[in-house]
Amino acid sequence: MALEADYLVIGAGATALSFVDTLLEQDEEATVVMIDRHSAPGGHWNDAYSFVALHQPSSSYGVNRVPLGQDRIDEAGPNKGFFELASGAEVLAYFQSVMRDHLLPTGRVQYFPNSEYDGERGFRNIFSGEETQVTVNRKLVDTTYFETSVPSTHKRAFTVADGVRVVVPGALPDLWKSGPLPPHYCILGAGKTAMDTGIWLLEAGIPADSITWVKPRESWLINRATVQPGEQFFDSTIGGQISIMKAAAAATSGAEIFHQLERDGVMLRIDRDVEPEMFHYATISQGEVDRLRGIGNVVRMGRVEAVEPGRMVLQGGEVAMPEGTLYIDCTASAVRPKPVAPQWQGDRIVLQLLHVPLVTLNSAVSAFIEANFDTDEEKNALCRPVSFIDNIDGYSGIILGTGINRFTWAQNPKVSEFLAASRLDPSAPTIRQLRETAPERLSIIAEMQGAVMAAMPNLQKLAAKAAAEAQAG
Repeated sequence: MALEADYLVIGAGATALSFVDTLLEQDEEATVVMIDRHSAPGGHWNDAYSFVALHQPSSSYGVNRVPLGQDRIDEAGPNKGFFELASGAEVLAYFQSVMRDHLLPTGRVQYFPNSEYDGERGFRNIFSGEETQVTVNRKLVDTTYFETSVPSTHKRAFTVADGVRVVVPGALPDLWKSGPLPPHYCILGAGKTAMDTGIWLLEAGIPADSITWVKPRESWLINRATVQPGEQFFDSTIGGQISIMKAAAAATSGAEIFHQLERDGVMLRIDRDVEPEMFHYATISQGEVDRLRGIGNVVRMGRVEAVEPGRMVLQGGEVAMPEGTLYIDCTASAVRPKPVAPQWQGDRIVLQLLHVPLVTLNSAVSAFIEANFDTDEEKNALCRPVSFIDNIDGYSGIILGTGINRFTWAQNPKVSEFLAASRLDPSAPTIRQLRETAPERLSIIAEMQGAVMAAMPNLQKLAAKAAAEAQAG
């Protein structure tokens, strides 16, 4: 089979769908072929555990022209008082609807699930083996930079002896169907998946003393109270950004930034007695942190290497475990640092991080710039990829890179106008609204601008130091 289109998009996850949605809006002639290995749109959301939910409010996630959720404020649970967080099932249904009801009816999108890119402007159906060649008139769009490892699909880095039961988090809701419940549970991993698993176990009624948590590293966490969109949260959200810049201006290391932000209520950590070594932009409420602190049996002996009847073998030694313990594998890493390169590379666009961690905003802005600017030089000058470094000192470079892109967009009238109307931007539409209804509340913006200018020289110094140390190994 042979096809022809202006753009061949590899992937049909959040990044790809956001890019195509904005591209079709901005370029009324563009045609697109989308391919993806999954059998339905949504990328890694197809593989996620059933109780997963967004970190960020639904109101600023997804594709620009299709709202997600009802802009509701939760009235119960650990997210009480904040904008709703769509569940995994809601997100997956949303992306399926985006494809079925929004993109395909344009007649300008062709979508091929269960398909793998062949590396030469073609693809192969995973099941039938049928090969298709695509004549690409403009660009190949590679969205695989954002490929996420999830528990249900990643390859374990530890061994499991006969007679020991290991499951992924998605199996937990069905445990009651398979006979007697385990006498003890052990969470393997310290990321957001592990945190979600701990909350699920506790809310399911598992006593905290029946849970062991293996945490190779502690993480800094964003306080959800400081990243809410909308005018009702405007002062606290901008105040959180000002705190980040003030901390960055005064710090001599990444750790100092985080400790100051903890004092300011912008960052949280579960164990106050352990110095965090990582930051993956996981966002959490104080209520969730309080619940997780109830799990007192925490093992800090590095990563698990083997699970055997009655014991765990870890990098730092062995730990005796109750017979019949159920191990929950949360060791997949959703964040894998990768090198960056220009997004526009001749006949190829490689979508990357621009405004961390808002991946769907990144891709919408990239599509807008693809459709409205002429040369690769112009486009790359407006979108400078940000290198994601998951250690603490790498945070300064992420703040710096995101800030530079944000400043560049604000200075460009076309991009600035797009952001002011984009539901994916947590701040620009609110600022536009307040200019019309309550301009006096925008006085805090001047403070923000001053804090950014004061922080930039030190951020450059800290970022350069972190980059040199990372390169040195």
